[in-house]
Amino acid sequence: MVLSLHEYLRSGRTLSYVLTLALLAGLYACLPILKEMTSYRGLGDTPPELHAALSLVVGWLLVFRTNTAHARWWEARTLWGALVNASRNLGLKLTRLGTIPAEDLAYSRLLLTEFPIALKMHLRGEASSQQVLQACGLPTDQPHVPLAISTALYQQIGTWRKNGAIDGDELRVIDAELAKLMEICGGCERIQRTRIIGSYRVFARQCVLLFLVTLPWGIVQDFGWWTAPLTALTAYFMLGMEIVAEHVEEPFGYDDDDLDLDSLCRTIDQSLASIFSAPPSSVVN
Repeated sequence: MVLSLHEYLRSGRTLSYVLTLALLAGLYACLPILKEMTSYRGLGDTPPELHAALSLVVGWLLVFRTNTAHARWWEARTLWGALVNASRNLGLKLTRLGTIPAEDLAYSRLLLTEFPIALKMHLRGEASSQQVLQACGLPTDQPHVPLAISTALYQQIGTWRKNGAIDGDELRVIDAELAKLMEICGGCERIQRTRIIGSYRVFARQCVLLFLVTLPWGIVQDFGWWTAPLTALTAYFMLGMEIVAEHVEEPFGYDDDDLDLDSLCRTIDQSLASIFSAPPSSVVN
């Protein structure tokens, strides 16, 4: 279904915000236009060559800023894709290896299903992540919920090894996937807690602001009334790249550009439901 321009802008809060700033920049560009109609014609004008040099510098800064932010977003998406795969592989190995009691398998499925939910809430700083511990039957005084769930899973496989439900080779095979859970959690925490250097963000914004402030004064003599729409258009793309990069560099939130963590959690839940729905006959009942 093709969206109209109005619906498209309404669907993206970020783009609507950028459009508002661009229109304000266009209104600001009316000042040098009005100045050209007075006796102060030529006052405050800047040479066009200045903007040619500034545009090159600002372009480099914005490209680097956007690429760095997108790299963080893509790494986060890769980590969550690995979480989907690790959850599926763990489910397959738990249901197809050893002679694990059915009630233990059911509890393992619960822990695996709740882990991505706990990780999502942990990355978003939601206090409701403690409810996940209650759902898993774990103590609610543990500050790191994903770690608590991973610990419970390790306690389970340790018990199975002692009881003979799995042997040493099966333990190593299961551990290869189970260890990935906390590795993925650590990778996500690194992205969340290590933002792009603040000085660089401020420097990039200052360069963009300087360029947009001086742009209409440098092109008004050549473009006249076209200065306002040209300034607004330039501001839309430049501010858009900066603001989108700022949103994308933190991919775990609720913005339109962030990862759809709820959908990924549902994917894992559906996959585990399919895997655990038909355990092999070797499972002890």
